[in-house]
Amino acid sequence: MENQRGHAHVLVVTYPAQGHSNPLVQLAKRLTSKGVKTTLATTPYTVDSIRVNSAIAVEPISDGFDEGGFNQAPTLEAYLESFKTAGSKTLAELIMKFNNSATPVCCVVYDALLYWALGVAKEFGIPAAIMLTNSVTVCSFYWQINRGRLPLLVQQETLAAPMPGVPSLDVSDLPSFLAQPTNQSAYLSLILDKLGTFDENDWVFCNSFEELESELLEALKAQWPVATIGPTVPSFYLDRRIEGDTSYGASLRSHDNDQCLKWLDSKPLKSAVYVSFGSMACLSNDQLQEVAWGLKASNMPFLWVAKEFKDHRLLEFIDSIGEAGLIVTWCNQLEVLAHRAVGC
Repeated sequence: MENQRGHAHVLVVTYPAQGHSNPLVQLAKRLTSKGVKTTLATTPYTVDSIRVNSAIAVEPISDGFDEGGFNQAPTLEAYLESFKTAGSKTLAELIMKFNNSATPVCCVVYDALLYWALGVAKEFGIPAAIMLTNSVTVCSFYWQINRGRLPLLVQQETLAAPMPGVPSLDVSDLPSFLAQPTNQSAYLSLILDKLGTFDENDWVFCNSFEELESELLEALKAQWPVATIGPTVPSFYLDRRIEGDTSYGASLRSHDNDQCLKWLDSKPLKSAVYVSFGSMACLSNDQLQEVAWGLKASNMPFLWVAKEFKDHRLLEFIDSIGEAGLIVTWCNQLEVLAHRAVGC
């Protein structure tokens, strides 16, 4: 991948959601630590949210909503279509800028939701790698539906083992996009439609490792040019090869991590429950109530990351818990999970 005018230069293109940005930012740090020039491309609205070492450049590509990002779009469908149009154009302009410099781009690594980045890379004759931020098992389900090997609407309660290394599963074990396909249908449609292009990439990077999904990975190598690069977490929590690498360096939401850690510091060893459903899951008020009152009935201290509470019954719950629990909109999950108090 080394270009003719200097060292290898990899352009890493991220989708502006926390669980998608984190693995790609971490990959960029790993590449940089190996002496590879690496540039991160993200939307103008999230550029300032990525704080990495000065060796990694952060460049904007437009999603068409430069002032407000995703929240500015009228619908998810409108956002994805706008990102495809504006993103393709500005990504091409960014590549052309580098091609006229001493360090032209020699490889594009892009998030799987940004499928159009593959076409841009091909226009310039640049090798491309798609990055799967999910587990390989989850991606294999989507791929088999794309190929017609599994139905989108599962009728039976138990699904026979669909791939080597994957046990028989209940419908409730499936990814939420498949168990409830009407939720976030725009994402599901995008994923299913574009999985057929996997084999057009030079590499399919998986956020996994051989020991975790070895049998399934071996089976998929006959279908995709698979390379495992996980787990994509900061070096401090793995091999400590990157000095000072204790956090992802991308925080798309504001959080008061000091408050979380101070609260956990006051709790006994392995006594606290940590609850988080991620940034994209949408729970109904009834589901939130079930979680809320279950936590209270457990009589265990709990830290709950929840985007918002609107139901008056949930607001009453918050008033009733006192010091037994802490509810925040976001936290530094790595530090919380590594804390001595978490894990009852």
